Amino acid sequence: MNKKKVITFLSLIVVTLCAITGCISPTIEQTSKPVANQSAVPSVKQENIQLTVSAAVSLKEALGEITPLYSKAKSNVAIRNNFGSSGDLQQQIVNGAPVDVFISAASKQMDELQKKDLIVADTRRDLLSNRLVLIVPEDKSDASDLKDLTNANIERIAIGDPRSVPVGQYAEQALTKLDLLQEVQSKLVLGNNVRQVLQFVESGNAQAGIVYATDAKTSTKVKVVQIIDAKLHKPIVYPIAVLQKSSNQESAKSYLEYLSSEPVKTIFEKYGFSSL
Repeated sequence: MNKKKVITFLSLIVVTLCAITGCISPTIEQTSKPVANQSAVPSVKQENIQLTVSAAVSLKEALGEITPLYSKAKSNVAIRNNFGSSGDLQQQIVNGAPVDVFISAASKQMDELQKKDLIVADTRRDLLSNRLVLIVPEDKSDASDLKDLTNANIERIAIGDPRSVPVGQYAEQALTKLDLLQEVQSKLVLGNNVRQVLQFVESGNAQAGIVYATDAKTSTKVKVVQIIDAKLHKPIVYPIAVLQKSSNQESAKSYLEYLSSEPVKTIFEKYGFSSL
């Protein structure tokens, strides 16, 4: 091979290598940029959250219907309902129970938590109201109003324990207002919550009882003989608030707003509550 042909051959090799290098470099740059951009895009996966809602036991049926509806609307949020007397639930919170939302059957329990700075104050609102009623066993008619409770044939009257159960506190207020409390004090059978009061009357272990209208509505074994005048006791309100120690305050606030929405108000009203 003469010198001229060698030079020509080497030139072709150089040109070919440059062409290959030129083709490869842009390709690497183009593929590397999207990878960098993808790493900068935040994940859209929703975090699974569980909210614990401590609520007065009189809300059991209503929240039992509402909870799955909320979980359907917010698929990443699971609601755990904890029902009991408002006083017991308040004490659980004071003792450090992990609660996100509290719904009491009276202002007293919420007031106590607010004094201890255990609730997010600006989330507190009155959610619902209720009525107080006198009930007797479905097949009995030993009493038709509160004044009949002093009659000799009435030996046992069920009310909530006024020390911790709001419905008992309202009952005590009504009996005191009518100057009946002292006369019937020895007849009182105290329940740990409103549902236990209802059970005492259902079973016949009490001949009469004082419960919320919403609780009486859940039973076919009792009948309402008197809707007690609201002027005889403090207003029955159900305050709601988010707890300071909630680790999911934003989700808890969202749930609170949901409970105040018009569709949910309709469900509460179906169970006998009045929306505020």
